[in-house]
Amino acid sequence: MLKGSSIGLCVGALLSLGTAHAEITDGVVRIGVLNDQSGIYAGLSGPGSIWAARKAVEDFQPEKHGLKVEVVAADHQNKPDIGSSIARKWIDVDKVDMIVDVPTSSVILAVNQVVQEKNKVMIVSGGGTADLTGAACTPNSIHWTYDTWALANATGKAVVKTGGDSWYFLTADYAFGHALERDTEAVVLKNGGKVLGRIRHPFPGTDFSSFLLQAQASRAKIIGLANAGGDTINAIKQAAEFGITQGGQNLAGLLVFMSDVQALGLNAAQGLILTEAWYWDMTDENRKFAQAFTAANRGAFPTSAQAGVYSAVTHYLKTVATLKEDGDGAKVVAAMKATPTDDPLFGKGTIRADGRKIHPLYLFEVKKPSESKKPGDFYKLRATIPAEEAFRPLEDGGCPLVKK
Repeated sequence: MLKGSSIGLCVGALLSLGTAHAEITDGVVRIGVLNDQSGIYAGLSGPGSIWAARKAVEDFQPEKHGLKVEVVAADHQNKPDIGSSIARKWIDVDKVDMIVDVPTSSVILAVNQVVQEKNKVMIVSGGGTADLTGAACTPNSIHWTYDTWALANATGKAVVKTGGDSWYFLTADYAFGHALERDTEAVVLKNGGKVLGRIRHPFPGTDFSSFLLQAQASRAKIIGLANAGGDTINAIKQAAEFGITQGGQNLAGLLVFMSDVQALGLNAAQGLILTEAWYWDMTDENRKFAQAFTAANRGAFPTSAQAGVYSAVTHYLKTVATLKEDGDGAKVVAAMKATPTDDPLFGKGTIRADGRKIHPLYLFEVKKPSESKKPGDFYKLRATIPAEEAFRPLEDGGCPLVKK
């Protein structure tokens, strides 16, 4: 016969099990892929990121962990008011627990506020503003794949060190473009270069002719493209029409994805130096993922942002399965930070106190057509930036979560 204290322990254990089960919100782990599905960032993110999130769920096999997982998706149209409205409805009405991807930095910052207010989780893969792990960091957000500081530090330093010491910026006129220009300028100046000027273009942009002519007139050795997606593609195409590179100036793509190179073709993109967090042809696991991705996405090759969605969703599900809860977003994020990351695409990594996911970055050069041996064979590796050097030092970001 059980004594009173033993009975109390047994009842307590049963209650705790019941509570743990109930802490999966509405009995379902819901993941919302929020991105641009029809505009200039649809190629680097868009439907491919939705596929990557669902693939991560499929590979995780949630039923083996006693979980039911659903993936929903929406198009934020690169507008912060639409993004924050979707996030609020998802959390309040549809019981979404985690929002992932989120290209467009102005949308990131808007959704970041909603997610913190509602105590849910946001993991950014497609967006770049380094402010997410700086002044805008919260206990509820993680920045997964890349950021503006990392791109500026890697690409800017490499270009200046190889003779590109005078710059003119062509910048998308919103938070991401401003942050990328700011961070790259700091690296250029630190490494002995100079900035001759800058011009801001509307976001999204279509006609870059007047902006490119002003950049050409500056006689800067490097025209830094502080934009992304369709803006970068259009700017590079129009620069070729004006003969800018033939005239001795070079373009530096500060955020270039596989989708951009595929859209441009190697004739237009050859010689571009760029920084990426992931490339499909580096490991057997990456190639396996890419094979499934291209088959399901009309021959498109996966971008680092899409691979980052897969990686982020995998770590999130591992954490939720261990905690047996998903309702307290800050608690989930704290557990994600406390657990080393490990997945087939990015391998081993960590998440810092400021929410910055840490892994190596890679400096690539786009191949000449004659160097490409198979479909998607676009990059040659110039340098590997170790994980401990790839991202802004923890103490330099100004994140209020970081103890002085």
